[in-house]
Amino acid sequence: MTAKTYLEALDILALEYPKWNAPIVTLIATQSRDPFLVLISTILSLRTKDETTAKASERLFSLAKTPFEMVKLSEETIAQTIYPVGFYRDKAKRILEICARLIAEFDARVPSDIDTLISFNGVGRKTANLVLSLGFNLPAVCVDTHVHRISNILGFARTKTPEETEQTIRKKIPIDRWSGINDLLVAFGQTICKSVSPICSRCPIARLCERRGVTRSR
Repeated sequence: MTAKTYLEALDILALEYPKWNAPIVTLIATQSRDPFLVLISTILSLRTKDETTAKASERLFSLAKTPFEMVKLSEETIAQTIYPVGFYRDKAKRILEICARLIAEFDARVPSDIDTLISFNGVGRKTANLVLSLGFNLPAVCVDTHVHRISNILGFARTKTPEETEQTIRKKIPIDRWSGINDLLVAFGQTICKSVSPICSRCPIARLCERRGVTRSR
């Protein structure tokens, strides 16, 4: 699949997108446009279903919405509040560490450059790019498992890791299209192009797809 065809596929998915549930972090960002809330909700979302993330984020943000408010909570309180997100105890510890560093080094403000963001313990490139895109409205390529997997299924990327897929997108896709890719492919991956058995019979971009690696479908 060429870059032109990949963009065509994204345009088609954009028309279908309103029918699907937007990723929970996107909904939180739309409601608040607060980089801190985007950062924390993204951390909660790692290896966790959107429904669980949504409820945990709502509970946590009812207690604290700023780094100053968050550090007043105990690690146990945060852990109990965000349960049952994946690795909830580890995430509670990371959240407090991040908030303490934000206060100490950045005047309690989330930095807006990727190199600084990924220097925080527990913040990888996926999380950092999502914060830049949704929290700061900056061009960023957020590649999670959905974006990585689907880009390879389509035949656009031939990569082994999300990091390699990110670099492929950066090189081949115009910068003004970067930020929308995650929303579209995550929603698409959660509803149609599922990891175990994609629903190819209902796929709006089936005619464009190379179906690389797909061994079973519906």
